[in-house]
Amino acid sequence: MTDCTEADVARLLGLVPPFRKEKALRYSHLFGQWTTLKTWELLTQLVDIPTPSITYGPYDKPYLTGGSFFSISHCKTAVAVAVDDEYEVGIDIESIRHADEALIKRTMNEQEQELIRQAQEPDRMFTTFWTQKEAVLKARGTGLVDELPLVLSSLSDKEKEQLQTRVFRRYIFSVFVCKPCL
Repeated sequence: MTDCTEADVARLLGLVPPFRKEKALRYSHLFGQWTTLKTWELLTQLVDIPTPSITYGPYDKPYLTGGSFFSISHCKTAVAVAVDDEYEVGIDIESIRHADEALIKRTMNEQEQELIRQAQEPDRMFTTFWTQKEAVLKARGTGLVDELPLVLSSLSDKEKEQLQTRVFRRYIFSVFVCKPCL
């Protein structure tokens, strides 16, 4: 996925609605443009609608007109898309990344901080918690409004069962589904 070209971006720019084109062009680097456009292309393929219509709910959470739920995520070198007709869904993908102590303290509760410190691969553990929090927040549609350290500890046991995390190569991605969220 790291082999995108200007021709790839130009092709994708011709396939997306104006609001997605505008969002992609906010990135100054080619790959940022490509990932923004590619997630849209994947979404249209998953729902089998060439130009899906988007409506916005509270906190500007996007929905496919007609009621389907979706979530998209991209990092520097990967994209992920999730769609569900019945459940709210949130997805986040990240390459395993280093977090300094200040970021860990700002985003993790005490138990999570301790698990990160004790982990054989602390960067992997941090990234796992990060993607889980992002997936939950995206499904809820609140973005970073919630108190980050409390996001995972506030989940009920049933909600915890609806949070799945996987490792694929050097990426960690988490998906959270809920009905209804919040």
